[in-house]
Amino acid sequence: MSEKNKGKYKKLVLGILLDLIGMLSFVIPGIGEFSDIIWAPMSGWIMTRLYKGRAGQVGGVVSFVEELVPGLDIIPTFTIMWFYTYVFKREDSAKDKLADAK
Repeated sequence: MSEKNKGKYKKLVLGILLDLIGMLSFVIPGIGEFSDIIWAPMSGWIMTRLYKGRAGQVGGVVSFVEELVPGLDIIPTFTIMWFYTYVFKREDSAKDKLADAK
């Protein structure tokens, strides 16, 4: 496995871990929503550091809002961003390159 792929899968594991941290507020009723006030800005900041550019900025805002709104903690934002970056976005760019070649 190449170094690039290792880094990619490390981001996936880290993303799953960060999503689990975000979901911890469901474990401790009452205290959990208070912890979201602390976790939301951290989550947004971490997202912008993991994923550079416009996608990372949008992901950071989405992650921040998702953590602040009660009941949305169940959404695995970091994992979704990983799939967007390494699965869906890659397919789109390959289609764009193919269309440009024609």
